Amino acid sequence: MSESVTLALTAGEPAGIGPEICLQFAQKDREVGVVVIASQALMEARAGQLGIDIKLSAWQPGEVVATAGGELSIWPVAGLASAQPGVLDIENSAYVLATLEAATRGCLDGTFDGMVTAPVHKGVINDAGIAFSGHTEFLQDICAVERVVMMLATEDLRVALVTTHLPLKNVAAAITPARLTQVARILHQDLRKYFGIDVPRILVAGLNPHAGEGGHLGHEEVDIIEPTLDRLRKEGLALIGPLPADTLFTPHWLDQADAVLAMYHDQGLPVLKYQGFGRAVNITLGLPIVRTSVDHGTALDLAGTGRADSGSLRTAIGLGARMALSRRGARS
Repeated sequence: MSESVTLALTAGEPAGIGPEICLQFAQKDREVGVVVIASQALMEARAGQLGIDIKLSAWQPGEVVATAGGELSIWPVAGLASAQPGVLDIENSAYVLATLEAATRGCLDGTFDGMVTAPVHKGVINDAGIAFSGHTEFLQDICAVERVVMMLATEDLRVALVTTHLPLKNVAAAITPARLTQVARILHQDLRKYFGIDVPRILVAGLNPHAGEGGHLGHEEVDIIEPTLDRLRKEGLALIGPLPADTLFTPHWLDQADAVLAMYHDQGLPVLKYQGFGRAVNITLGLPIVRTSVDHGTALDLAGTGRADSGSLRTAIGLGARMALSRRGARS
């Protein structure tokens, strides 16, 4: 990188593979400054379990960030209750959220240029009595923004979502003109800001099979989606659709598009993950900060085995650094 970038990296669920993929990443020299937000005792224990020889140094703002292979800077967070690989502990839930909040606050106050997140376990956090539907919504609350957009990206495909972590039975009611308008505008603006696309071409999926078949298989396209897209096109957004989701993900359409806007989580993400699992990045658009993440979960069955793959984390860090530089350039 021609300019220095410092990213916060949350280590995620202590029982999962998050801590070890952070350690794996730190085995090689890197151009990006990365500070892991985690319990130092956790990182030391996992390194010992895996036989990883690494120098872990407590870090505070203003200090030099380690970038050499075999060294890792850690911003210590207290509150860890246990650290057994593969064994969830509800007592760790507050600690996990504290790491996320520390990273987010650090981005908001300028300590970090962006944040990258290793996977958390939503179920155990909710079992602890803490309402948590995911990183995306958590960051939205802390950053106090009305709407954010989840987008996953590989080198060849970008898929953003109108709705995220909702039960399928609630999706149709959540697709309103206001939500669709906000999501499309954010996607358009951030594709321009972070990816340098002057006029992004966005394919929009319909909600129903065959995009509603002219109202015979559902009315959301006719009543909500089509009128909203027409209004947004008048603002200059290049929106194509609504298109049937079962044919949208074909070369005929994708070859002429910069992103896909899917109506719900499992409409668009299975295709993207089939195409590039392990090489994809989860990006939160619409925030006042940069946030990227891995494309996988906690993989409790792999935790502590040394078989976890840090490829998605490396990709997320690289893209996060490029987005941070783009944001810096847009503000200068």
